[in-house]
Amino acid sequence: MGVRAMTDLPDGVERRSVGGTERLATRGEPVYGEPTDGEWRAWNPDRSKLGAMLELGMDTGLEGGETALYLGAASGTTVSHVADFAGPTYAVEFAARPARDLLEAADSRPRLFPLLADARKPETYAHVVESDVDVVVQDVATRGQARVALENRRFLADDGRLLLAVKARSEDVTRDPEDVFADVREELESEYEILESERLEPYHADHLGIVARP
Repeated sequence: MGVRAMTDLPDGVERRSVGGTERLATRGEPVYGEPTDGEWRAWNPDRSKLGAMLELGMDTGLEGGETALYLGAASGTTVSHVADFAGPTYAVEFAARPARDLLEAADSRPRLFPLLADARKPETYAHVVESDVDVVVQDVATRGQARVALENRRFLADDGRLLLAVKARSEDVTRDPEDVFADVREELESEYEILESERLEPYHADHLGIVARP
């Protein structure tokens, strides 16, 4: 398993020794009990699909400073790291309980904008999210994950990136994950060009990371 060179990481994401272990880190207030080293906090790939994609050396296209739309923000574990190095970061979460934690994560992050909304219904937040965002990050544990990505393509700039984590068991717990992933890829290809896809083991079982562009 290759480790990315530091130069390949977005500005604002570094490999640092935190708690005696070299790991990805961003500058910001801790959110989920992660270890810190001064103003830097460790980015745990076991709790973050995007963190796993970076650890596995996937070419996310992230450079730092992007305008980001994050679908499935939950309590803010990953999107807080994104907001540490990106530009304006819109965080969509449907469930009220994790959204309360997300609001707390946003307290110290002026670029993080939590939205209590359903990622399957982008028309409900289209009036808030600016058009031509640089990146859509999607981690939505629901059936129809490709459809969510297709519905939210409207926000993505022509040269933007979709960073999608597909959870096989959310689509169909009875099917072989590879068959599920093949179906998701096929559906995505109606409106996206898939640049890279990779299983997210050992960090996340039965998950596929996808990098795509419109």
